[in-house]
Amino acid sequence: MPKMKTKKIVTKRFKVTKRGKLLHRTQGMRHIRRNKSKSRQRRQDRGKQVTTRKYQRIIKQFLAI
Repeated sequence: MPKMKTKKIVTKRFKVTKRGKLLHRTQGMRHIRRNKSKSRQRRQDRGKQVTTRKYQRIIKQFLAI
């Protein structure tokens, strides 16, 4: 059976930590940043964790992990 290929768009949107957690970028941080408070911007600049087991399983399949 051949190896699974990685979905390239998924590698750009998600990051896997050392412990296997999945992180993604927060929505709404591309433009119009001046209307958002500095604390909100700092909070949203960090990656958010994918918490739903269903989505974790699907994303890890796409990443061929």
